[in-house]
Amino acid sequence: MDIRFQRAVDKYAGVPLCALFTAWDWCIRKLGLRRKRPETPQRVLVILLSEMGSLVLAEPMFRAIKTRYPDAELHVMLFAKNREVLDLLNVVPPKNVITLNDADLKDFAGDLWDALHKMRALRFDVVIDCELFARVSSLIAYLSGAPVLVGFEPHTQEGLYRGGFLTNPVMYNPYRHLSHQLLTMVEAIDATTHPAGKTLPPDEPITPPTLVFNDGELANEASKLETDFPAIAGKPLVLIYPSGGILPIRAWPLEYYYRVADHFLQQGYAVGVIGLKGDKAFGQSVLNHCRNPLCIDLTGYTRSVRHLLALFHRAALLITNDGGPGQFAAMTPIPTIILFGPETPRLYRSWAKNAYFFHQPLACSPCLTAYNHRMSPCDGDNQCLKQITPEQVIEKAHELLGLPAAARPAEFTLAAH
Repeated sequence: MDIRFQRAVDKYAGVPLCALFTAWDWCIRKLGLRRKRPETPQRVLVILLSEMGSLVLAEPMFRAIKTRYPDAELHVMLFAKNREVLDLLNVVPPKNVITLNDADLKDFAGDLWDALHKMRALRFDVVIDCELFARVSSLIAYLSGAPVLVGFEPHTQEGLYRGGFLTNPVMYNPYRHLSHQLLTMVEAIDATTHPAGKTLPPDEPITPPTLVFNDGELANEASKLETDFPAIAGKPLVLIYPSGGILPIRAWPLEYYYRVADHFLQQGYAVGVIGLKGDKAFGQSVLNHCRNPLCIDLTGYTRSVRHLLALFHRAALLITNDGGPGQFAAMTPIPTIILFGPETPRLYRSWAKNAYFFHQPLACSPCLTAYNHRMSPCDGDNQCLKQITPEQVIEKAHELLGLPAAARPAEFTLAAH
């Protein structure tokens, strides 16, 4: 489904339904008919529908649930297109995953009907709704019938109404990294305060998950890459991801990627453009500009996220817009440069130790937030990204690759880290 259509349905159908469910829940509570929570949860459901990259950032939360409730059965509900990332994280048994197909409204409605039947049959004790103010997920959480409902609440903020039926509401904090906010969800399960989860973030740094490959798998994938693109055999490889995905406003100017690609080709590196099949225009555009056999189009080439992560092991560096590839890279050793603009690394940075984040904190950045349902007011002139120059990125890339400092213009100024 088109993201604008999803937002419209969530607003115009979600608001009255949330109000209706709130009134119904008030009656149920008054009559004392709500299920009583058990002393120790036996079944926990996590709803994290969208954003593949957010699944990587949520991995510490899954670990925390298992630590706190080792005997509880953990289940996850998400969009079907994100299933592979969840499987790679290996945080729940495959049979405990409930998927919803969001390709069109008919498929979504059918999957949701089946999911609701399954949820009621499993009788979850706790449902954690990790979505940032999407109403559909809060309605699903309530329909589960679970006695403990944890999720973000807007308090008095207008325009973010999600009903008043959460039993353990957590205040959304725009100054706290998403991973820490999701860890607060776990603390909130047993909390008796309002809002739930009045805790300090952990002192120790978060360690991203690592994907373990089968014996010989990485060598085989590297060999196949060089068979398919023989010109790059034996060459160090720089990967670039110039697509903005479903949010084009997040994309660094394509012309800047041209200049970065030209630079590394002149240094004797191979350059690969990664992306989905729908990003083919980006790959062809870079190839048409560079006209160099060491520049290869890998958009649509990778069979899966696992295959992409195998290519990350073959590459020397990844330069990417804010999005899934930057988060997936944290599961591998690849040094990574991530370009933030409409969103901020304060909330969404990768936890990889060898990742660097460019961000120009303009007065209007970040403009994609939970408060506006990620609908940016920007006219398309994303100065937050345009003011990060190719020279800045190249200099940082040289540092990460251990190369001598690159020549730069006199007016060069380092972007905020």
